[in-house]
Amino acid sequence: MPQKIYNSATRKKETLKTVQERKVGIYVCGITAYDACHIGHARGAVFFDVVVRHLRSQGYEVVYVKNFTDIDDKIIDRAKKEGVSIGEISKRYIAMHDEDMAALNVLTPTLTPKATEHVPDMIALISVLVEKGYAYTADGDVYFAVEKFPLYGANSGRNLEDMIAGARVDISDKKKNPLDFALWKASKEGEPYWESPWGRGRPGWHIECSAMSRRYLGETFDIHGGGEDLIFPHHENEIAQSQAATGKPPANYWLHNGFVRINSEKMSKSLGNVFSVREILKKHHPEVVRLFILQSHYRSPIDFSESYLAETRSALVRCYTALRIKKEMLAKLSVAGSLPEDKISAPARDYIKQFKQMEENFDKALDDDFNTAGALGYVFEAVRMLNNYFMAAKNASPTDKIKTLTAAGKSFEHFGAVLGIFQVDPDDFFISDNERELRKRDLDREEIEKLITQRTAARKNKDWAKADAIRESLARMGVSVKDTSNTTTWIIE
Repeated sequence: MPQKIYNSATRKKETLKTVQERKVGIYVCGITAYDACHIGHARGAVFFDVVVRHLRSQGYEVVYVKNFTDIDDKIIDRAKKEGVSIGEISKRYIAMHDEDMAALNVLTPTLTPKATEHVPDMIALISVLVEKGYAYTADGDVYFAVEKFPLYGANSGRNLEDMIAGARVDISDKKKNPLDFALWKASKEGEPYWESPWGRGRPGWHIECSAMSRRYLGETFDIHGGGEDLIFPHHENEIAQSQAATGKPPANYWLHNGFVRINSEKMSKSLGNVFSVREILKKHHPEVVRLFILQSHYRSPIDFSESYLAETRSALVRCYTALRIKKEMLAKLSVAGSLPEDKISAPARDYIKQFKQMEENFDKALDDDFNTAGALGYVFEAVRMLNNYFMAAKNASPTDKIKTLTAAGKSFEHFGAVLGIFQVDPDDFFISDNERELRKRDLDREEIEKLITQRTAARKNKDWAKADAIRESLARMGVSVKDTSNTTTWIIE
């Protein structure tokens, strides 16, 4: 099935047709490095990570560029407050960003350019716009004249005349039109600056992405992405300045992920409901956070709350529980998988076929505008199939079991490689997850282990009443135990 993409610029689904055969160039707007990453940043990062993973799994060669804004008013303000350089601020928060993304298993982009490293590219691009009459100078500033670009507003579906009529009076009297935006800003006292044809100054925010995407992906590339909040004015301005300079659209497809709400309210620093990634990861396993993000279609808003995260954790625990049973079953089986293929029973062949079908359905869901919610439906269906097989395979031959469980394992490896989950050994997952839940619920691991030991001894002595009483005590603590012939394991429900 060909890859379909909902193009924000045209507001419809389109078939992906790449500039170069089987190669995809992607540019995504990254963070402004002045504060810690929050759950909104995580949503965009995880989604575009899956976009890249899926395209690569389908045989595309992907060049993924994600920038860092390391010169901006917010960075300058923070540096002044702390009495340090802007370089120290941006370096600190870029490092924190990289740590957070690694914790979330977000693959490092192909290129991660910084704005300050590309100021000459920006100056060159601004010079072209001035020469072509799309930009004008005013006391050391340079502005883009939106009325000179007839297509302004088309990407966001806005009418230029309506925007002008509804615009608030701008505090700058240098602009010819309140909608005109800064390409270059004259330096102020105590601010960093670069030399330019218009005097000392620094670039505006919008110009940096046009310059860097053009530098690494060409004048027209395949996919430009970012959060929904960037559609206007940032991406509208990018299109205007890039196309005015080159006569070509900067990107053929525009992808925008939706907002994150906190307990049904808009996320806002003024409301005090912005949660950093590292704060969240203290309480929740990284794969729980990834799964939570991917359970919703990327264009839909998602509501972040502890109750929704708890539901997501339960879903992931069910997945890992099935994977742990599969691992244990395979470990007990002798190597009998070398028998001829026709020795596999019809029921086993049917299960193998179904797991393969789940893989194909999974890929088709992602081919349809990267529908991770739909793809996860097939993952959960595969978990149900695996659990059914555990029951059905009690009397199956070793060959049947090995072949079927191996086929299931390959399916889950594919699901995990694309979604960035199922990346740890099941036993390691439960250890890590339990540690977080112990901290969250203020439970004592030693006390739990002591009760488990007492219960094991009671079962050995056939004191079933005492064993049941201890199980009930553990259940009241939220601890669920599972007995096998040799061991007892526990998880926090």
